[in-house]
Amino acid sequence: LEMHYQPKLNLQTQRIVGVEALMRWHHPALGMIPPVQFIPIAEELGLILSMGKWALEQACADALAWQKFGLPEVVTSVNLSPRQFESRTLIADIKAVLESSGLEPSLLELEITEGAVMANPEHAAELLRTIRDMGVGLAIDDFGTGYSSLSYLKHFPLSTVKIDRSFINDLSQDADARALIDGIITLSHGLRMKVVAEGIETVAQLEYLRSHGCDEAQGYWLCKPVPADEARDFMARHLRNQFAPSVLA
Repeated sequence: LEMHYQPKLNLQTQRIVGVEALMRWHHPALGMIPPVQFIPIAEELGLILSMGKWALEQACADALAWQKFGLPEVVTSVNLSPRQFESRTLIADIKAVLESSGLEPSLLELEITEGAVMANPEHAAELLRTIRDMGVGLAIDDFGTGYSSLSYLKHFPLSTVKIDRSFINDLSQDADARALIDGIITLSHGLRMKVVAEGIETVAQLEYLRSHGCDEAQGYWLCKPVPADEARDFMARHLRNQFAPSVLA
Protein backbone atom coordinates (compact mmCIF):
# COMPACT_ATOMS: atom_id res chain seq x y z
CA LEU A 1 0.00 0.00 0.00
CA GLU A 2 1.08 3.57 -0.66
CA MET A 3 -0.35 6.95 0.24
CA HIS A 4 -0.73 9.53 -2.51
CA TYR A 5 -1.72 13.16 -1.96
CA GLN A 6 -3.73 15.65 -3.99
CA PRO A 7 -3.12 19.32 -3.09
CA LYS A 8 -5.95 21.78 -2.44
CA LEU A 9 -5.78 25.40 -3.55
CA ASN A 10 -7.32 28.33 -1.67
CA LEU A 11 -9.16 30.12 -4.49
CA GLN A 12 -8.70 33.58 -2.96
CA THR A 13 -5.08 33.51 -1.76
CA GLN A 14 -3.84 31.07 -4.45
CA ARG A 15 -1.94 29.16 -1.76
CA ILE A 16 -1.82 25.42 -1.20
CA VAL A 17 -3.64 25.01 2.10
CA GLY A 18 -4.33 21.29 2.26
CA VAL A 19 -3.98 17.85 0.74
CA GLU A 20 -6.28 14.86 0.46
CA ALA A 21 -4.61 11.57 1.37
CA LEU A 22 -5.58 8.74 -0.97
CA MET A 23 -4.61 5.10 -0.58
CA ARG A 24 -3.12 3.19 -3.51
CA TRP A 25 -2.27 -0.49 -3.91
CA HIS A 26 0.90 -1.10 -5.90
CA HIS A 27 0.34 -4.60 -7.25
CA PRO A 28 3.51 -6.31 -8.60
CA ALA A 29 1.74 -7.54 -11.75
CA LEU A 30 -1.27 -5.24 -12.21
CA GLY A 31 0.47 -1.98 -11.32
CA MET A 32 -1.21 0.83 -9.38
CA ILE A 33 -4.75 -0.09 -8.36
CA PRO A 34 -7.11 2.73 -7.27
CA PRO A 35 -9.08 2.48 -4.02
CA VAL A 36 -12.44 2.22 -5.80
CA GLN A 37 -11.35 -1.27 -6.86
CA PHE A 38 -9.83 -2.67 -3.67
CA ILE A 39 -11.50 -0.80 -0.79
CA PRO A 40 -14.88 -2.60 -1.20
CA ILE A 41 -13.06 -5.94 -1.08
CA ALA A 42 -11.10 -4.85 1.99
CA GLU A 43 -14.40 -3.84 3.61
CA GLU A 44 -15.90 -7.28 2.93
CA LEU A 45 -12.83 -9.13 4.24
CA GLY A 46 -12.61 -7.01 7.39
CA LEU A 47 -9.19 -5.62 6.47
CA ILE A 48 -10.31 -2.02 6.19
CA LEU A 49 -9.90 -1.19 9.89
CA SER A 50 -6.19 -2.01 9.98
CA MET A 51 -5.65 -0.44 6.54
CA GLY A 52 -7.52 2.70 7.59
CA LYS A 53 -5.47 3.10 10.76
CA TRP A 54 -2.27 2.64 8.76
CA ALA A 55 -3.42 5.32 6.30
CA LEU A 56 -4.09 7.70 9.18
CA GLU A 57 -0.66 7.04 10.71
CA GLN A 58 1.13 7.45 7.37
CA ALA A 59 -0.71 10.65 6.45
CA CYS A 60 0.11 12.27 9.81
CA ALA A 61 3.75 11.19 9.52
CA ASP A 62 4.04 12.63 6.00
CA ALA A 63 2.42 15.91 7.11
CA LEU A 64 5.00 16.29 9.87
CA ALA A 65 7.83 15.41 7.48
CA TRP A 66 6.72 18.24 5.17
CA GLN A 67 6.80 20.67 8.09
CA LYS A 68 10.33 19.56 9.01
CA PHE A 69 11.30 20.05 5.36
CA GLY A 70 10.30 23.70 5.82
CA LEU A 71 6.91 23.82 4.11
CA PRO A 72 4.04 25.82 5.63
CA GLU A 73 1.48 23.84 7.59
CA VAL A 74 -1.34 22.35 5.50
CA VAL A 75 -4.47 20.48 6.53
CA THR A 76 -4.27 16.77 5.69
CA SER A 77 -7.61 15.13 4.89
CA VAL A 78 -7.97 11.37 5.35
CA ASN A 79 -10.98 9.37 4.19
CA LEU A 80 -12.88 7.22 6.68
CA SER A 81 -14.66 4.16 5.31
CA PRO A 82 -18.17 3.34 6.57
CA ARG A 83 -16.75 0.34 8.44
CA GLN A 84 -14.19 2.56 10.18
CA PHE A 85 -16.93 5.01 11.08
CA GLU A 86 -18.79 2.18 12.81
CA SER A 87 -15.70 0.94 14.65
CA ARG A 88 -15.78 1.08 18.45
CA THR A 89 -12.07 1.91 18.49
CA LEU A 90 -12.27 4.89 16.11
CA ILE A 91 -11.91 7.61 18.77
CA ALA A 92 -9.09 5.75 20.52
CA ASP A 93 -7.35 5.19 17.17
CA ILE A 94 -7.52 8.89 16.27
CA LYS A 95 -6.18 9.92 19.69
CA ALA A 96 -3.37 7.36 19.50
CA VAL A 97 -2.27 8.48 16.03
CA LEU A 98 -2.29 12.16 17.01
CA GLU A 99 -0.30 11.48 20.18
CA SER A 100 2.26 9.22 18.51
CA SER A 101 2.77 11.51 15.51
CA GLY A 102 2.68 14.82 17.35
CA LEU A 103 0.57 16.41 14.59
CA GLU A 104 -1.65 19.28 15.70
CA PRO A 105 -5.29 18.08 15.66
CA SER A 106 -6.33 21.19 13.72
CA LEU A 107 -4.12 20.02 10.84
CA LEU A 108 -6.06 16.77 10.46
CA GLU A 109 -9.42 16.49 8.73
CA LEU A 110 -11.46 13.31 8.37
CA GLU A 111 -13.65 12.86 5.30
CA ILE A 112 -16.87 10.88 5.65
CA THR A 113 -19.64 10.04 3.21
CA GLU A 114 -23.29 10.99 3.42
CA GLY A 115 -24.20 7.31 3.58
CA ALA A 116 -22.01 6.72 6.64
CA VAL A 117 -23.62 9.47 8.71
CA MET A 118 -27.17 8.84 7.52
CA ALA A 119 -27.12 5.15 8.42
CA ASN A 120 -27.57 6.12 12.08
CA PRO A 121 -27.85 9.92 12.33
CA GLU A 122 -28.10 10.18 16.12
CA HIS A 123 -25.06 8.00 16.75
CA ALA A 124 -23.19 9.77 13.97
CA ALA A 125 -23.87 13.21 15.44
CA GLU A 126 -22.57 12.12 18.85
CA LEU A 127 -19.46 10.53 17.36
CA LEU A 128 -18.73 13.55 15.18
CA ARG A 129 -19.07 15.91 18.14
CA THR A 130 -16.49 13.84 20.04
CA ILE A 131 -14.09 14.09 17.10
CA ARG A 132 -14.66 17.84 16.72
CA ASP A 133 -14.05 18.32 20.46
CA MET A 134 -10.60 16.83 19.87
CA GLY A 135 -9.89 19.70 17.46
CA VAL A 136 -10.02 17.55 14.32
CA GLY A 137 -11.86 18.83 11.24
CA LEU A 138 -14.72 16.93 9.58
CA ALA A 139 -15.65 17.00 5.90
CA ILE A 140 -18.71 15.51 4.21
CA ASP A 141 -17.42 13.97 0.98
CA ASP A 142 -19.13 13.86 -2.45
CA PHE A 143 -21.95 16.05 -1.20
CA GLY A 144 -25.06 15.96 -3.34
CA THR A 145 -24.73 12.37 -4.56
CA GLY A 146 -26.28 10.49 -1.63
CA TYR A 147 -29.18 11.34 0.60
CA SER A 148 -28.72 15.07 -0.02
CA SER A 149 -30.90 15.98 2.93
CA LEU A 150 -29.89 19.59 3.45
CA SER A 151 -31.78 19.77 6.73
CA TYR A 152 -29.43 17.20 8.22
CA LEU A 153 -26.36 19.34 7.61
CA LYS A 154 -27.14 21.56 10.58
CA HIS A 155 -27.30 18.55 12.92
CA PHE A 156 -23.73 17.45 12.26
CA PRO A 157 -20.68 19.43 13.50
CA LEU A 158 -19.01 19.51 10.10
CA SER A 159 -16.26 21.94 9.13
CA THR A 160 -16.18 21.27 5.38
CA VAL A 161 -18.54 20.35 2.54
CA LYS A 162 -17.01 18.83 -0.59
CA ILE A 163 -18.89 19.30 -3.86
CA ASP A 164 -18.84 16.12 -5.92
CA ARG A 165 -16.97 16.15 -9.22
CA SER A 166 -20.11 15.16 -11.14
CA PHE A 167 -21.51 18.67 -10.55
CA ILE A 168 -18.20 20.23 -11.64
CA ASN A 169 -18.18 18.21 -14.89
CA ASP A 170 -21.61 19.60 -15.78
CA LEU A 171 -20.77 23.24 -15.01
CA SER A 172 -20.34 24.46 -18.56
CA GLN A 173 -23.55 23.07 -20.10
CA ASP A 174 -25.92 22.46 -17.20
CA ALA A 175 -27.69 25.41 -15.58
CA ASP A 176 -29.14 23.08 -12.94
CA ALA A 177 -25.65 21.98 -11.88
CA ARG A 178 -24.60 25.63 -11.54
CA ALA A 179 -27.71 26.38 -9.47
CA LEU A 180 -26.99 23.43 -7.18
CA ILE A 181 -23.36 24.49 -6.72
CA ASP A 182 -24.43 28.04 -5.90
CA GLY A 183 -26.96 26.71 -3.41
CA ILE A 184 -24.46 24.39 -1.70
CA ILE A 185 -21.94 27.22 -1.36
CA THR A 186 -24.50 29.64 0.08
CA LEU A 187 -25.96 27.08 2.48
CA SER A 188 -22.57 25.85 3.67
CA HIS A 189 -21.29 29.35 4.33
CA GLY A 190 -24.49 30.12 6.19
CA LEU A 191 -23.74 27.14 8.44
CA ARG A 192 -20.13 28.33 8.87
CA MET A 193 -18.67 25.53 6.77
CA LYS A 194 -15.88 25.70 4.22
CA VAL A 195 -16.61 24.52 0.66
CA VAL A 196 -14.16 22.47 -1.40
CA ALA A 197 -14.77 21.54 -5.04
CA GLU A 198 -13.40 18.25 -6.37
CA GLY A 199 -12.43 17.30 -9.90
CA ILE A 200 -11.34 20.69 -11.27
CA GLU A 201 -9.97 20.16 -14.76
CA THR A 202 -10.30 23.52 -16.54
CA VAL A 203 -9.61 27.20 -15.91
CA ALA A 204 -13.27 27.96 -16.67
CA GLN A 205 -14.41 25.68 -13.84
CA LEU A 206 -11.87 27.25 -11.50
CA GLU A 207 -12.92 30.81 -12.34
CA TYR A 208 -16.62 30.02 -11.98
CA LEU A 209 -16.07 28.55 -8.52
CA ARG A 210 -13.81 31.40 -7.44
CA SER A 211 -16.30 34.05 -8.58
CA HIS A 212 -19.13 32.26 -6.78
CA GLY A 213 -17.39 32.08 -3.43
CA CYS A 214 -16.05 28.51 -3.32
CA ASP A 215 -13.20 28.36 -0.80
CA GLU A 216 -10.89 25.64 -2.11
CA ALA A 217 -10.45 23.40 -5.12
CA GLN A 218 -8.62 20.22 -6.03
CA GLY A 219 -8.29 18.34 -9.29
CA TYR A 220 -6.06 17.49 -12.21
CA TRP A 221 -5.94 21.14 -13.29
CA LEU A 222 -3.81 21.77 -10.23
CA CYS A 223 -2.20 18.41 -9.52
CA LYS A 224 -3.12 14.73 -9.71
CA PRO A 225 -2.66 12.55 -6.61
CA VAL A 226 1.08 11.89 -6.24
CA PRO A 227 3.38 10.14 -3.73
CA ALA A 228 4.47 12.06 -0.61
CA ASP A 229 7.84 13.18 -1.97
CA GLU A 230 6.29 14.44 -5.21
CA ALA A 231 3.57 16.26 -3.26
CA ARG A 232 6.26 17.87 -1.13
CA ASP A 233 8.19 19.00 -4.22
CA PHE A 234 5.01 20.30 -5.88
CA MET A 235 4.12 22.38 -2.81
CA ALA A 236 7.67 23.70 -2.59
CA ARG A 237 7.64 24.74 -6.28
CA HIS A 238 4.23 26.35 -5.91
CA LEU A 239 5.47 28.30 -2.91
CA ARG A 240 8.59 29.49 -4.75
CA ASN A 241 6.58 30.54 -7.81
CA GLN A 242 4.07 32.39 -5.69
CA PHE A 243 6.67 34.49 -3.95
CA ALA A 244 9.09 34.84 -6.85
CA PRO A 245 9.70 38.50 -7.77
CA SER A 246 7.79 39.65 -10.79
CA VAL A 247 9.78 40.09 -14.00
CA LEU A 248 8.13 43.46 -14.45
CA ALA A 249 8.90 44.64 -10.89
